[in-house]
Amino acid sequence: MTLRRLYVHGAGRRGAAAWPHADAADADFVSFPKESSIAEQADALVASFGDRMLIFAHSIGAVPVVLAADRLNIAGLVLVEPALYDIIRGDEAIERHIGIVSDARAQADAGDLRAFWAILRPLMFDGPFDPDTWDDERAVAQHWSTTNLPWGHGVRAGMLAGIPTLVVTGGWNQEYEVIAGKLASEGAQHIVLAGADHRAQDTPGFAAAVAAFERGLG
Repeated sequence: MTLRRLYVHGAGRRGAAAWPHADAADADFVSFPKESSIAEQADALVASFGDRMLIFAHSIGAVPVVLAADRLNIAGLVLVEPALYDIIRGDEAIERHIGIVSDARAQADAGDLRAFWAILRPLMFDGPFDPDTWDDERAVAQHWSTTNLPWGHGVRAGMLAGIPTLVVTGGWNQEYEVIAGKLASEGAQHIVLAGADHRAQDTPGFAAAVAAFERGLG
């Protein structure tokens, strides 16, 4: 019997739009309120979903799922490029990312959104700040200056002990690969599906990889 599926979005697209290739039959798509905290999101998952499920989580969406894992009925867990920075603090790539984002957020907190974007844009969007496109990008910068950060929530790899877990990465970013490596050392399966960078769920091989994982759940 096919398990019901729960899909948890990351920091960008929300709800079903975050999972355009997922079959909507026997599926629930989470859409967290934009202003909700990570803790509120974890509590909302527990309050809303009690059935045994195969849960999918993308990027920062993995954080509330892991925090709620011991309160959810999880048959299996598919983490796509999970932003579980807390589990591998001290790694060079992880600390570099956290340091740059922290510097950028300090500029935003001081009221200088333009300076924030000049720091964050090269890190997150593969290109330098361009004064000529600033007016067009201001709204995007404002969004990223206030989104939840994926670290500082007390997530530990051991929180998934006993839960069959598949980690899917895109092979493009060292941060996500070291996170996946840590989860694999704790018992998770890890596969790399290249071609879609941070959205490995959009690659042609994703559905087959999930089907093989689900068969292994018995």
